[in-house]
Amino acid sequence: MAKTKQLYLRRQGRTRKKLTRKSTLRPRLSVFRSGKHIYAQVIDDTAKTTLASASTLEKDMRSSLKTGADVNAAGQVGKAIAERAIAKGVKEVVFDRGGYKFHGRVKALAEAAREGGLSF
Repeated sequence: MAKTKQLYLRRQGRTRKKLTRKSTLRPRLSVFRSGKHIYAQVIDDTAKTTLASASTLEKDMRSSLKTGADVNAAGQVGKAIAERAIAKGVKEVVFDRGGYKFHGRVKALAEAAREGGLSF
């Protein structure tokens, strides 16, 4: 178990290092995926603040979704994070997939955020 966590943290660190080299001017759209839910945050790393967040734990999403751990739920979170980020004036972000593959729920969240108006 500890080895799995260490490998995840290593992949996450590699991804974040590449993102900081690529763009320091744009906020970061960070994704966290658990077994039951999915979370997304738009983070301004220079000011160290969260600009917008969305997850499947919110009341309106819980009532409309069957489960928080499928592709449909990730799409809903992607649309919500895009709306909230654009309301805050953020249109361009850098996508931080963390230590996860760009596949399944992470990919669905990214595509829904793009459809919602975010560019990355």
